[in-house]
Amino acid sequence: MDKKNALRAGALAAGTTLMMLLMSSPALALTRDDGDDPGPGLSVIQTLGLYVLIPLALFGVIAGLVMMLDKSRAKGKTTSSNITVKSDAQANKA
Repeated sequence: MDKKNALRAGALAAGTTLMMLLMSSPALALTRDDGDDPGPGLSVIQTLGLYVLIPLALFGVIAGLVMMLDKSRAKGKTTSSNITVKSDAQANKA
């Protein structure tokens, strides 16, 4: 029964992949569509800045803000350091 389910899942995955490849073929067309007005292309530096540097900078700013705000509040709210636990030997004597 497991082989039958695996075969069914494989066929479904292959069929889905094939359909997606067939449906995306117009994206690779060389002819322009009506009303298509592409702008000037981006240079390598502009592409790296837009898709690599800006997301990394945003991630750094957000992570820095989270760390800064989290550490400022965490100093007074530690409860585990305020708890004293008696060992079993001391608890039996008392």
